Amino acid sequence: MDIFEISKSFPAEEKYSLTDQVRRSSRSVCANFGEAYRRRNYPAHFVSKLTDSDAENTETEIWIKFAFDCKYVNEGTFLNLESRSSEVGRMIGHMINNPEKYL
Repeated sequence: MDIFEISKSFPAEEKYSLTDQVRRSSRSVCANFGEAYRRRNYPAHFVSKLTDSDAENTETEIWIKFAFDCKYVNEGTFLNLESRSSEVGRMIGHMINNPEKYL
């Protein structure tokens, strides 16, 4: 939700590129994670959806870096979002590498 709020301030010319992309990928992290949870009785599907979630998290990090490089977000906001995304990536990575703990 923070990314959604922050992206409201992006320039209008970014509406169909950066704004839509960062919103879509950040939401997809959560959606894929939810799907993974529901598939936890099927280890291969569980890990597959977690992998999708991790990929979307990485994509979100990249879009946030673009936003920072374009000066749409300040350094403090960028560092905060980058840190939070890294933590999410570590948690998802642990689940991917240790699925038996979550099944």
